[in-house]
Amino acid sequence: MSSTFCTVLLVVLSFSSALSELCNPQDKQALLQFKKDLGNPITLSSWLPTTDCCNTTWQGVSCDTDTQTYRVNNLDLSDLNLPKPYPIPSSLANLPYLNFLYIGRTNNLAGPIPPAIAKLTQLRYLYITHTNISGTIPDFLSQIKTLVTLDFSYNALSGTLPPSISSLPNLVGITFDGNRISGAIPDSYGSFSKLFTSMTISRNRLTGKIPATFTNLNLAFVDLSRNMLEGDASVLFGSDKNTQKIHLGQNSLAFDLGKVGLSKNLNGLDLRNNRIYGTLPEGLTQLKFLHSLNVSFNNLCGEIPQGGNLQRFDVSSYANNKCLCGSPLPSCT
Repeated sequence: MSSTFCTVLLVVLSFSSALSELCNPQDKQALLQFKKDLGNPITLSSWLPTTDCCNTTWQGVSCDTDTQTYRVNNLDLSDLNLPKPYPIPSSLANLPYLNFLYIGRTNNLAGPIPPAIAKLTQLRYLYITHTNISGTIPDFLSQIKTLVTLDFSYNALSGTLPPSISSLPNLVGITFDGNRISGAIPDSYGSFSKLFTSMTISRNRLTGKIPATFTNLNLAFVDLSRNMLEGDASVLFGSDKNTQKIHLGQNSLAFDLGKVGLSKNLNGLDLRNNRIYGTLPEGLTQLKFLHSLNVSFNNLCGEIPQGGNLQRFDVSSYANNKCLCGSPLPSCT
């Protein structure tokens, strides 16, 4: 009798525990498969089939408690310490309510971005950074109409930029720094929605000219430094824009800097190591928020405007130009 009673009690307790679990069973199965597909890394040792994935003990997993659907909507994973190279598991596609996905600082994450990600139709924030994923940035990302942010910085991605992502209606910014992306910037990147305010694609292998269509953009942050871009970049400037930072250093850009308009919100301007000519705009003296400036190693001439924040910058900000002069450089003669 005692043995039978204990068995019944265990069954009842087990059933009661299963009923009280908030984690959706399909989400739980998808997460456990994801863990298995990555070789069961020790970083995910808290992902246990006997515990609730929504009880905050599962490393990097969050569930939707706002609407109390308790579907897994956030996956925030870093330093996974994978035992050997693994691709991004396609089992991610079985987390249909995923809103936020971050995978970072994982050297043994390799291979292409899987098409399964396109099935995450509620995904808004996608970050895969500091890994060894390779291949191209896929066109199928344009199918995820909910995307707000795309960050693929510091990976091993190559190929050209996908023109189609400019059609994403809610996209606010892209960050593709530190890859091996080559070719020209697509003309379509001048037709991002009005929400789009940030483009950083530094430390790549981009060539060609900055599209004239960029005159339609109102970027708060733009970083195209350390590429092989050439020609005119004046389309990124304008007194009617809300630009805060423009970083274009270490390219082969050539345009008349004296003729560009400047955003009153500009706080950082880095144009070093290009072929930019003309004079420094007088408008630089009116920029109240300017705290970083570097126009060294160009073909600029004329006297450095005096006033505002310009005198806070030392010789290194202006050095090695064609005939730039005036404080802090030697005086004009």
